[in-house]
Amino acid sequence: MMDNKHTNLLINESSPYLLQHAHNPVNWYPWGEVALERAKNEDKPILVSIGYSACHWCHVMERESFEDEATAEIMNQYFINIKIDREERPDLDHIYMDAVQAIAGNGGWPLNVFLTPDKKPFFGGTYFPPVNAYNRSSWKNVLLNVHQLFAEKRHEVEAQAENLTQHLIDSVSINTSSSRNSSQDIFTKENESLIAQNILRQADSIDGGFGKAPKFPQTFSIQYLLRHYHFTKDEMALKQALLSLDKMIMGGIYDQLGGGFARYSTDTEWLAPHFEKMLYDNALLVSVISEAYQISGADLYAQTIKDTLEFVKREMQSKEFGFYSALDADSEGVEGKYYVWTKEEIEELLGEKGSLFCAFYDVTDLGNWEEINILRLKTKAADFAAQNNLTVEELQQQLVESKNILMAARGLRVRPQLDDKILLGWNALMITAFCKAYAAIGSEEYRETAQNAIHFIETKMRDDAGGYFHTYKNSKATIGAFLDDYAYLIQSYIYLQEITGNQEYLNSAKLLSEYVIENFKNEEQGHFCYTSLKQEDVIFRKVETYDGAIPSGNSIMVQNLLYLSIVFDKKEWREMATNNLVSLIGMITKHPISFGNWSSSLQLLINGQKELVLTGNTILEDLPKVLKAYIPNKVLQTTSLQIDAYPLLKGKVVTDSHSFYLCEDYHCYPMVNSVEALIELVVSKKKG
Repeated sequence: MMDNKHTNLLINESSPYLLQHAHNPVNWYPWGEVALERAKNEDKPILVSIGYSACHWCHVMERESFEDEATAEIMNQYFINIKIDREERPDLDHIYMDAVQAIAGNGGWPLNVFLTPDKKPFFGGTYFPPVNAYNRSSWKNVLLNVHQLFAEKRHEVEAQAENLTQHLIDSVSINTSSSRNSSQDIFTKENESLIAQNILRQADSIDGGFGKAPKFPQTFSIQYLLRHYHFTKDEMALKQALLSLDKMIMGGIYDQLGGGFARYSTDTEWLAPHFEKMLYDNALLVSVISEAYQISGADLYAQTIKDTLEFVKREMQSKEFGFYSALDADSEGVEGKYYVWTKEEIEELLGEKGSLFCAFYDVTDLGNWEEINILRLKTKAADFAAQNNLTVEELQQQLVESKNILMAARGLRVRPQLDDKILLGWNALMITAFCKAYAAIGSEEYRETAQNAIHFIETKMRDDAGGYFHTYKNSKATIGAFLDDYAYLIQSYIYLQEITGNQEYLNSAKLLSEYVIENFKNEEQGHFCYTSLKQEDVIFRKVETYDGAIPSGNSIMVQNLLYLSIVFDKKEWREMATNNLVSLIGMITKHPISFGNWSSSLQLLINGQKELVLTGNTILEDLPKVLKAYIPNKVLQTTSLQIDAYPLLKGKVVTDSHSFYLCEDYHCYPMVNSVEALIELVVSKKKG
């Protein structure tokens, strides 16, 4: 960064990303009435530049262009310049990303889009270099050309903006109404197998994962394959799911010293990650690894869950029990510098233990990445131990001792910047991850962490009108929550109820679902808009259905409504969820990688939901045993009291010990008296 001879209005913001730009010579504004009104009053185009704190190329463009005074002079003279943190305003990012993709054919961050004074996009792109390079125009040339276009061909600019905005609005309708089959046509084993086949067609059977580099975790596809195996015993599905997890866990995308996953790998073998660590990636990976552990019982998965959640608590949890957003990829201006090693460094620190450590983690004199080393495993621990005449226990003990030494040394390095804003939706995803980890492993610490985090959200991020805020920092919650926030929060309440037996969590899920239906539903299409009826600063209310790095709020709401429709006997909610699923069936079956979470909902309905009821004064002692069993399509309620307020609990016997019930399709099977008998009953009632 430059010295502080310049200061702009971003200095009053709390977002770490916006504060990074507060001393640019560019007269940046935050998104809001001040900037928007000035654009109208001065009749200037608006430049909106969107990024996030852990974005490598955002930092590059800042250094090259936004810190350059000559470039800033052009921007300040001809444009109203607005900086947006995409994680604070994902609603604006979704709209203007779609616009740039329509204009340029691709998208990404930094996102730079030019708007008319009434906020409608007419031109844009992603990264622009300071001079003409990479077949891209220089940023200065782009600025001057857009200024000239706006000044000399205003009518064409406005026509382009109107046409593009209408295209964006129309694309929402096309996306969500392309298929209107009846449910009888889609809830079939044939469609379940078709989705699995289409996922496996894109699978990398050597290095795991799906597609070519860059490789993202694709947790929804892995989850689908795990569940497909559970329902069908398709060994290929299980093999690819576990291979994908194994290769990621053994690769450089996983922090072999400190735990936790980076955002994606730049190569096919998961060696060289883009080193930023995002809260949501770690939440989603812990969730799916927990399912893999329930199926396989593999120690590798249990240890990865423990190490990743330890990393989250150590480096990404606030004193108030919320979770921070991200760790930057860069430190000291170099990507990955905090995480990589030379062989000489390791041998100096570890002494005689260094050779074994280097052999296990693929550390060489020449380096395995850009003449330096990213720690990764090329051989599983059991095989490596056998090759070196060690037991697995002896190997692990040596590795733990060496890791502790290297972690202490790494802790003395300049750390990557922490994005310490707390986002509602990402926190909810992490709460769900802790719940699923508790179910799989049984650590009481995980349940306590999840409950502490939800208490933080309830006390610090709730508004006065029954809703929630999207972001929290410096003891202040701001920006109304979006669909994803509410959908993930409802989901986390459902999982919290399952691991605690506390029905109040279900009541909270119900109230929030009612709030979402009232404030977010698109009556014409049936799906939910990303923004609420109360929000007025977007050019239109977008419907997001695509499952990207995080699941779409709509796909999560389908799962929430299917679950809660049973718990509260609300058939209209089940119908709403089913209709939304049916409307996208063509996209789901043809492109399951892009609609992975939707695919799991279809999978659930094809195989049926298992309604489990546990009652009795000692039932909480048995709950962990039920949770540990892999039953991905269950609805679970637990009670030690006679409660008739919930349909599943009504009339169920509550004794001094315990009773177990399995219900489905509006009827219950005879009560059983042990966890083993319940699980055996569930298995025997799988749909063929």
